[in-house]
Formats: sequence, C-alpha cells, structure tokens
Amino acid sequence: MSLGDFLRKQFVDVIQWTESGPGVLMYRFPMQDMEIQSGGKLTVRESQLALFVNEGRAADLFAPGLHTLVTANLPLLTNLQNWDKAFQSPFKSDVYFFSTRVQTGQRWGTQQPITIRDKEFGAVRLRAFGMYAFRVSDAAVFQAKVGATDAEYTVAQIDPALRNAIMSGFTSAFANAQVPFLDMAANQAELAKQIAVAVQPAFAELGLALESFTVENLSLPDELQKRLDERISMNMIGDLRQYTQFQAAQSIPIAAANQGGMAGLAAGIGAGVGLGGIVSDAMRGATGNPAPAAPTNASIGAGAAAGAAAGAGAGAAAGDASSGETKFCLNCGAKLPAAAKFCSSCGAPQG
Repeated sequence: MSLGDFLRKQFVDVIQWTESGPGVLMYRFPMQDMEIQSGGKLTVRESQLALFVNEGRAADLFAPGLHTLVTANLPLLTNLQNWDKAFQSPFKSDVYFFSTRVQTGQRWGTQQPITIRDKEFGAVRLRAFGMYAFRVSDAAVFQAKVGATDAEYTVAQIDPALRNAIMSGFTSAFANAQVPFLDMAANQAELAKQIAVAVQPAFAELGLALESFTVENLSLPDELQKRLDERISMNMIGDLRQYTQFQAAQSIPIAAANQGGMAGLAAGIGAGVGLGGIVSDAMRGATGNPAPAAPTNASIGAGAAAGAAAGAGAGAAAGDASSGETKFCLNCGAKLPAAAKFCSSCGAPQG
C-alpha cells in the first residue's frame, strides 16, 4: 500500500449509521483520528437525525436524506471554524446520530403505594401501573442534557428518570383533579390524559416527546381494599334493623326442620330480646306491616343475630340429643341429626 492510499483511508467520505437494535437513542460515529473529507456524503435514514458537534458546541443538524458535506450545507460549522479554505481540506467534527422512532411498550408503575389526599376517603395509598411511548424530538437538547459524549445511549439508561417524572406527574394530576378515587378508578382514560399533560413538560426538558400514555390499573393496597369492601357491604345492607329481622326470619325454618329446633331457637332468642318480640318483628317485616317501636334496649340487632345463631345451634344440639343417629350435610359437611331436613350451618336442604 502506497503512502497516498494510506492517507486517503484516513479520510471519512461516507458517514452513516444502521441501528444495531431497538432501544438505542443516540450513537456517536467513531471518528478517532479520522478526518471528514470535504465533499463527503452523509446518509441519514428515516427515523434518524444527525448532529455535528464542534469542540463541544452543537453545529449543524441534518434531517433524513443524502447530504454532501460542503460549506453551503455546513454554515454553522463553517462560522465556528472560520476556515478560509472553504472546506477544501479535510476537517474534524463529532457526529451524533439519533433515533427518532417511537419507543413503544415502555412500562411505568408505583414500586410502593403513593399517599394521596382523596376528596371522599381522606388520605389513602394508591397503586397504579400502565404503559407509555416516547421519542427523541430535539436532538441538540437531548445530546447536551442527556447523551453528552457517550458513545451510545439507550432507553434503559434514561428509564429511571422518566419513571420519576411520571410518578411526579401522577401525584400532581390526581391532587389537582379533586376527583374521588372511585371516580378516577372508573375513568382511567381521563386520568391518563391528565397525567400526560402534567408529565409532558418534564419530557420536553430532556429533548423528548411523550407520544402516548395509558393507565391500566388503579387500586388500593390489600388492607385498604378490604375496608372499602366492608363499606360497600354496609351500604348494600342498608337498614340494619330490617336486615336483622330478615336474618331472624331465615333462621326459623332452619331451626324448625330439626328435632327440638324451635325450643332451641326460643331459648337462644330469649337470651337476646325475647322470642315473641323478634318473631313478631320478623313476621311484620316479611309482610310489609309497620314494626312496633324499638325496645328500650338499643342492641336489638345484636341480640337478634346472637339469638338466631344460638337458636340454630341449640336446635341442632337438641336434635342430636333426641336421636342417636347422625348424618352429614350434603353441602358443607356439618354433622346433623338423621331426621334433619335442612342443615343448621348452611341451610341447605337434605334429600
């Protein structure tokens, strides 16, 4: 190889980048000691941008296409260098390629429940997760603030910073919305829009654009979810007195099906509020007639429930005492007298 051939090989006359795979946001072209030949070719593919950086300062930005590297196409770099040879000789400059493709399928989520002040429940802790997509929108800003002089910068490297920005936007969006948790959970699409608006400025500061954002789930921790279920159950029950009367009425045929069951039911209910009163209330509630004034003892609900349970248990015990033969419930497996027609534990009929 002649000296001329060796020198010519030190000049870069074709600059291009083929992405090695998904997830690469920035790639620095390997210049080393090589110089860019004036009149050389720069190929920027679709979904790419190319940025020339001279002595740490961003110069010329190139969009997709084939570009010839001459003075007319490098005005900023020419001014920075103040060359008087109009690029007739080789020149040096760092060249960075950026992938502008949309980085889809990025996941976000709360590693720990976030405490939010809810309009209806007060202070609550929430869990949430979903997906988002973004792309490089301002190559110069991204290179200056994020990529710097790295030979390669990937999605995995910037992912923690984006997650933190999303968590901050999630908290502020929920707080500013002044919408109860239950309404937010029922309208996750609207919540996602509000979070995206809150998060977009943080992405723009890094030279990125948030393309899409979704909330897949919004929930409470398990212990708080149990309390919410209890509250929903109480709201569904409604009037506790009427519910207790219904439960007592349901216990009567179960106890009557067992030998000695009514005697046991009477004994159990008598310990609470008296058989006559509760049976009368239960029957009035079932027929729709108005119930009499509540007894002075405000615990009629608890007494009736306890009486019903005790009555069912006493009835089963009496049945066991009156017959030496036993059997087991076909539904729950509880031990029953052989003559029992209904289970004293679950109420299932016995064939």
